[in-house]
Amino acid sequence: MQDGLENLEESLAGLTKKQWRSRMAALAEQHGMYQSLGDQHFATFIDQDNTLLVTFETIQGIQNLSELSQPLGFDLVKSQGWSHLCLISDGDTWFRESRVYGFFDQLIDDGFFEEFDKVVFYGAGPCGYAASAFSVASPGATVVAIQPQATLDPQMTEWDDRFVEMRRTSFTDRYGYAPDMLDAADQAFVIYDPREQLDAMHATLFSRSNVTRLRLPNMGSTLQTRLAEMETLYQVISLAGAGKLTAIRFWQHYRARRNNLGYLRRLAAQLNDHERPYLTAMLCRNVAQRMRAPKFRRRYRELEKRAKAGEFTMPPKL
Repeated sequence: MQDGLENLEESLAGLTKKQWRSRMAALAEQHGMYQSLGDQHFATFIDQDNTLLVTFETIQGIQNLSELSQPLGFDLVKSQGWSHLCLISDGDTWFRESRVYGFFDQLIDDGFFEEFDKVVFYGAGPCGYAASAFSVASPGATVVAIQPQATLDPQMTEWDDRFVEMRRTSFTDRYGYAPDMLDAADQAFVIYDPREQLDAMHATLFSRSNVTRLRLPNMGSTLQTRLAEMETLYQVISLAGAGKLTAIRFWQHYRARRNNLGYLRRLAAQLNDHERPYLTAMLCRNVAQRMRAPKFRRRYRELEKRAKAGEFTMPPKL
């Protein structure tokens, strides 16, 4: 814990939305700045050292992911001593709001981002779109975006039928097309599951020389939650802040998926769907030997019976 940040340990869980926003404002003003950006958006800034983490988050996501109902960036402020600018929305808005544009315009005019040696933008889903789009305000930044949409302009992405309520919202004016906004970034990492078809189609639109696309098959549609469960998310953002994030470093930390039951269940289901009993048996035996996983143990016994009946040959025991 960095000196003077003890009150950032305060739990904000159980508060009403109004109470939560009020308390967030008080905490931010004590350590930096709070600015309302209308009914649906506000910004908080905690001023610490010369590494700045910019996160885009929703009230709902914060309350679901954090036991203390605190923004994701607070943990890195406390552990790393970073400065933290947090843009928060009430619900998924993709931060398509003129007051948000004006806020970033003012930061640019004030030379805000130039005060920091390293700037990292982070977000997931609609917030991943925003992290990519607004990163143009800080040329040379690093961007980590999980399952970002490139745009919801129906002229380009009419195939994405998940967010039809947003089709009247403009994605063609300022800070609009996220892949183009990444041109000013030093590097960007787009993380997605290629088996989630719509996410993969958006990820394809981010093809740029400074963009590394990291494919996480069988992780499903809630990558941020899964990576947080594996304690990989904070490691990745920390590496980005230190200027050390590469694809190789990511994959080293991502080995933690071997102990994530959600991932292992999806992998087993895929092998089962493709009728690969030999590989399924290898997976179930490995998991049952390493972890408390009764479903994998039962599945392995079922496969043993099928093998004895002559349906396939079991993998040899090592």
